[in-house]
Amino acid sequence: MRVGVGSGNPVKRRAVEQVLESSRGTDLVDELGGDPRTVAVESVPVSSGVSEQPTGHAETIAGAENRAEGVLDADQGPYDLGVGIEGGVAGFDGADGLFLVMWAAVSDGSRVGRGAGPSLELPTDIATRIDEGEELGPVMDDVLDTNGVARRGGAAGALTNGRVDRADALATAVAGALGPFVSGLY
Repeated sequence: MRVGVGSGNPVKRRAVEQVLESSRGTDLVDELGGDPRTVAVESVPVSSGVSEQPTGHAETIAGAENRAEGVLDADQGPYDLGVGIEGGVAGFDGADGLFLVMWAAVSDGSRVGRGAGPSLELPTDIATRIDEGEELGPVMDDVLDTNGVARRGGAAGALTNGRVDRADALATAVAGALGPFVSGLY
């Protein structure tokens, strides 16, 4: 089974690998009709087709879906599944503030599954900078006086002091997006 992840970011690839390699992942690969010994997860850098800093759930979901479909259209194909993962910022009805949100989409070319990861409220000073047009990754790099937070523990890791890292959070979204491919309830 060949799975393409629509990004060159190693954290996004690792999130997909975590889902497929977990003890439940072996069953998942069986349910998908693959041989767990021959699963290949590959990074396939494709465009999200959305802004660098997706704002709102609709734009973040669209970015994930575009990445999943982009994998299936990529020259490196064919892939059995395309996975798109997109992080964004969005609000929620009934809650003040701006939140880090994570969405994943999985496509086999005819079906698309969608799943969300945890949402974390952004501190007011960070949310203000995002509202003023900055992108979360560079803002987090600035606040933490580092480079490449998005390729390591991510904002999720920083905001939870390492209790939730980016790969774990994104893996939750990917596992949810696989639902239509592994459950008879869809």
